[in-house]
Amino acid sequence: MNKNFVTIQTIASPLSASIRPPGSKSITNRAVLAAALAKGVSVLNGVLDSEDTNVMRDALGKLGVAFDDSGTNVLTVRGRGNGNDSQTNSCDIYVANSGTTARFLTAALAFLDGDYYLYGKERMHERPIGDLLDALRKWDAAIDCKQRDGFPPLQIHGTSSNSRNNAATVDTTIAGTISSQFLSALLLASPLATRETRRVISVTSPLVSIPYVKMTLAVMEAFGVTALATDAYDWFEIPRGSSYNSTNYTIEPDASAASYFLAAAAVAGGAMTVEGLSHGSLQGDVRFADCLAAMGCDLHWHSNSITIVRPPECKLHGITVNMNEISDTAQTLGVVALFADTPTTITDIAHVRHKETDRIAALATELRKFGVRVDEHEDGLTITPSQSENCEPIEVATYDDHRMAMSFAVAGLKRKGVTIQNPGCTDKTYPKFFEDFGRVTDRKYV
Repeated sequence: MNKNFVTIQTIASPLSASIRPPGSKSITNRAVLAAALAKGVSVLNGVLDSEDTNVMRDALGKLGVAFDDSGTNVLTVRGRGNGNDSQTNSCDIYVANSGTTARFLTAALAFLDGDYYLYGKERMHERPIGDLLDALRKWDAAIDCKQRDGFPPLQIHGTSSNSRNNAATVDTTIAGTISSQFLSALLLASPLATRETRRVISVTSPLVSIPYVKMTLAVMEAFGVTALATDAYDWFEIPRGSSYNSTNYTIEPDASAASYFLAAAAVAGGAMTVEGLSHGSLQGDVRFADCLAAMGCDLHWHSNSITIVRPPECKLHGITVNMNEISDTAQTLGVVALFADTPTTITDIAHVRHKETDRIAALATELRKFGVRVDEHEDGLTITPSQSENCEPIEVATYDDHRMAMSFAVAGLKRKGVTIQNPGCTDKTYPKFFEDFGRVTDRKYV
């Protein structure tokens, strides 16, 4: 595969394939952090090996956490909670463009003794983090923005004795509209701050991507920390004396990655089975399959797999869908909408403008290259398929966003002449994507 571009090959016959995507990036980075902060040695199975997860590991390694790759996708983690205080207490932490690493470590470093400089790629320095900083400062964290207020790079003056006048309870508030990662960061770091006090978090505005917060709570519980939460997920309590304990933990396949393969069956016709996921999976993005069912595909849930079937004679229909809770699959649905017979409207995803790129604007720009009408809204977009197809070759810009590359690869299964620029950007979460995509479509891209 050319590192600068890859041209997708169309397929004439319906798909009939199965795939087990690599481990979830979101779960991997949560589990690795919890294991790193735990007492004892943890064994993680199904760990994702990607740029984002390696950035997290490299950062924690600088803090004295020991890792051992004891097998394929198996990682042994010797946590900081073992009482070994020989860890580095002053270092630079590079987070590339990994939102989970930047947000989660900002909160954790605030409660680890030392001075830390956290920085990343240029785009990371454009992604807001002010809401998280405001919340941490109410817990007496000392963090300075080095270039622009509310954005990385950051100078973090960590201390393990953050407590306000030895109060029994210390409260903070967090806004929920920009990213659920801010709340997840507070929750994951909170056991470091509960030695003398219970910690309470109140969410002051509507919370986006609630399934990711549920995921955070589930990972914390697996490592021995039970946070209390209201049914509305607008108030949380982390009891005094909470601490992580080592455990053996298995990470699910990545549900966001699964969306590209399920979408392939919807666009090309045929059947695709994604293994290792089910209706009860920890990741909310499994519900992307429901969107495809609403568009006219047959959906089959199994105990440990998901199957999408679209007979070639059955048409796809446009839908209107609120994707707030599964926004990482919005680009995938936008590509499927190209091949529907009626318009599709995606709503309530304004927060994705703050991701690796402005995903609403980028998606609208690239979809228009296919000759369709795209109306961009502040919180989403409407895709109106065209009766007359643009037959010219199309080069899809990816904006250094892995999800742009993987989503638009699906379009090339049916539309001739689709070339994906910078396919290597998929290294962020799925380094072997084009290898796997070629295997299930009986093509070769490596």
